[in-house]
Amino acid sequence: MKSVITVIKEQIEHFYLVKRLSLYELKSSNSNNYLGMAWEIINPLIQILIYWFVFGYGIRQRNEIPLENGMEVPFIHWMLAGIILWFFFYQSTIKGSKSIYSRLRMLSKMNFPMSVIPNYIIFSQLYIHLVMWFITVVIMQISGYPINFYYLQFVYFLFATFIFIFALALVTSTLSTIIRDVHMFLNATLRMLLYLSPILWQISGIDDPFIQTIMKINPLYYLIEGYRAGFFGLGWYFIENWEYTLYFWAVTGMLLIIGSTIHVKFRRHFIDFL
Repeated sequence: MKSVITVIKEQIEHFYLVKRLSLYELKSSNSNNYLGMAWEIINPLIQILIYWFVFGYGIRQRNEIPLENGMEVPFIHWMLAGIILWFFFYQSTIKGSKSIYSRLRMLSKMNFPMSVIPNYIIFSQLYIHLVMWFITVVIMQISGYPINFYYLQFVYFLFATFIFIFALALVTSTLSTIIRDVHMFLNATLRMLLYLSPILWQISGIDDPFIQTIMKINPLYYLIEGYRAGFFGLGWYFIENWEYTLYFWAVTGMLLIIGSTIHVKFRRHFIDFL
């Protein structure tokens, strides 16, 4: 627990630095493009259109998705409500996992905690996610799914997503610095995870209850279903599914403890891996 407290204190003490570096990260990564940071929105929108065409018309050949309360929503809206969270998770996790070893030369000349590095990378992706979330809200409004009281739970689920990604990034960024193959393995695993999460298809379509339970072990299921509960006004997901809430925070807490422990233990030796 001492390592967790150390890492959390570092984030609080250097919060201003995190904000500045996250904005710089966004600008520098798109400085050579004519459209600049607009590509951070254009790229996911293109992918969403492709997934909509392939899974909404090509494979599924059905445009309505039944929800738990009996209402049906168009596939594009159902997918959109979950996939914007996936883009935030995927980009943050992939970039966060290589955030330390790709900046080792810079870190050797800087004087701030290394635990700040994954955090500002996630923050840079958070700005993009907020824009995507706003676009989704506008689309929902136009399509007949108005803002409702359950939107308040977005604050909770956004916080939960951020903490989960940060905890995971502490683990993967440390391991990737020691063993570079970890990043490649993570990239391949996350591409597979897209199709094992309730983003492009419904887990409820599986007849075997045991397989359904295994699929729901994925913490992304909890976060994505929470987002959909907010967009479609299905209820207070994190309260009505309190057992899953406890499970999610248990997994996140375990990742945070493991990530903080190995990060604090090995960060003194990171420069040796140059």
